[in-house]
Amino acid sequence: MNKHEGFKAIRSLDYVILLCDDLAGMKAFYERLFSFQIEEDFPERMTFFRVGTLFLGLRRRGRAYDGPNVPLASASIQISFRVPPADVDLAYDRLVELGQEVIEPPTNQDWTHRTLFFRDPENNIIEVFADIHPRETLAEPSGAHLMVD
Repeated sequence: MNKHEGFKAIRSLDYVILLCDDLAGMKAFYERLFSFQIEEDFPERMTFFRVGTLFLGLRRRGRAYDGPNVPLASASIQISFRVPPADVDLAYDRLVELGQEVIEPPTNQDWTHRTLFFRDPENNIIEVFADIHPRETLAEPSGAHLMVD
């Protein structure tokens, strides 16, 4: 057995970086809405927020391998943040207070999550969710959470 396992050695996700066209606008959005602690800030290039044990990075698009901008009508990633159940509704209230468009208001899903969906300024989908008890899910499950061969 090779003592260097490469990808098999991965034990956690350390950070996620969102590529941005408007770094200042994205930074202002995440600071204003989430109040995440800024871990590192390199103006005009990159900002890292601490989110629990993970870092959320915002990096200005510009490297040759970044590729073209995502069309405005298309999302490039979905980010999910877990909160206690009552906080899904509190997050929704905050979005309404700030005039932020909501894709889907707080909803009890049939996979035992209460969810809230909205977008950041660059059209990435943000989900705020909480684990809920199965009795709180939809009355008639859709089966969307089931794996099909």
